[in-house]
Amino acid sequence: MKKFMNENFLLENRTARILYHKYAKKMPVIDYHCHIYPHQIAEDKHYNTISDVWLDRDHYKWRAMRTYGIPEKYVTGDASPKEKFMKWAEVLPYCIGNPLYHWTQLELNRFFGVNEPLCPETAERIWNKCNAVLAREDFGVRGIIKHSNVEIICTTDDPVDSLEFHEILKADETFDVTVLPSFRPDKAVNITRHEFCGYIEELSKVSGIEIKCFRDLTDALDKRLDFFIEHGCRITDHALDTVEYGDEDVVAANETLLRALRGEKLTPEEVAVYRTTLVLHLARRYYDNNIVMQIHIGALRDNNSPMFDRLGPDMGYDSIRDDKVMEPLRNLLNTLETENKLPKTVLYSLNPAHNEALMTLSACYNGHGVECKMQFGCAWWFNDQIDGIVKHLTAIGNLGLVSKFIGMLTDSRSFLSYTRHEYFRRIVCNLLGDWAERGLIVRDIKLLGKIVQDISYNNTKKYFFE
Repeated sequence: MKKFMNENFLLENRTARILYHKYAKKMPVIDYHCHIYPHQIAEDKHYNTISDVWLDRDHYKWRAMRTYGIPEKYVTGDASPKEKFMKWAEVLPYCIGNPLYHWTQLELNRFFGVNEPLCPETAERIWNKCNAVLAREDFGVRGIIKHSNVEIICTTDDPVDSLEFHEILKADETFDVTVLPSFRPDKAVNITRHEFCGYIEELSKVSGIEIKCFRDLTDALDKRLDFFIEHGCRITDHALDTVEYGDEDVVAANETLLRALRGEKLTPEEVAVYRTTLVLHLARRYYDNNIVMQIHIGALRDNNSPMFDRLGPDMGYDSIRDDKVMEPLRNLLNTLETENKLPKTVLYSLNPAHNEALMTLSACYNGHGVECKMQFGCAWWFNDQIDGIVKHLTAIGNLGLVSKFIGMLTDSRSFLSYTRHEYFRRIVCNLLGDWAERGLIVRDIKLLGKIVQDISYNNTKKYFFE
């Protein structure tokens, strides 16, 4: 019987072990999409307890705790940090089959030197040991980042953000990790959201352009994008939970914007034209500035209305959406390709049923001498577990070039989530090792070693930053 989570965790064959320990393990981390706060890096935030860095804003753990039957007081409520930690310790042994079971133990071991499983019997010892590590002067968020061998972090930022903390980090010669902003204009695109009008007022103020029409809106966003580019932005992101396509029409989009600002109800057709027209405008700007566009598809958000009213968004009440997306997405990409204005693009789907469809669609827009211009982004959110990652990589291998894949990201709000890169790399090495030992590919260790290093780091660096 194998020991739980030893040095060869997830490495089930000899080739996999060679690939991981000799090639993948040592590669730096580029976390090109996450939701950590740059001000916490600039301030080198220190956490008082393991709960503060581990359970706060972690909707993965919150969902598991609710499913187990833990009262909300111990999830997002006013229970003490220690009480919340003890409840998580009660839940974890029953998370077998869930990636949280592995992530939790990886984080405890890699950051805090904890080798025993977390459970009610060990919780007090682990609580004290983790908090002692966090109390060290060298173990603020900067220490955590350096400990994780992170080279580049791309945060997710709104166009109205001042980027002041990115400026502070860039000027700080004592911290050599590159922290860059990513441009996420969702609030300008999501015209039906109740906060839209207030957001337009804020964008007007920050940009210095009074937004009275659609042209003003695009001018304001263009100005903010230029500002982001000046601060090193190389990546943008769109959460297109539903992919709509309406024929581009600036006049109609302008009228729709004016009606929205007057508080009038919009038809789905009007919304589709507005959103399409704005996204196409932005995508052309990305192309002109060699900026990568990320598109996240397929989240059905805020499903529990009473809990949304009580807690707000991003609290663990989202799920997978099953809309048809391929035809409108094709129309969006093809419009840009027809104009030779399609930027490098990474497509993500929360619905694994889209894996093969997205792979075949993305291949339709490769070319122009650009290496894998269209990428099918990593197994995302509900899919970043063993089966989801293997299915995702297999789809890329079957229908594209897995050797050119741009690798893993955390998509996380926690500074302890960098172990997900290790988790991913172990799975990659095991998959390629399995193929080699079954005779499906040549067992050329040097070549396979290069490929796992490329997937772990080199492809990411080249795709986004060269």
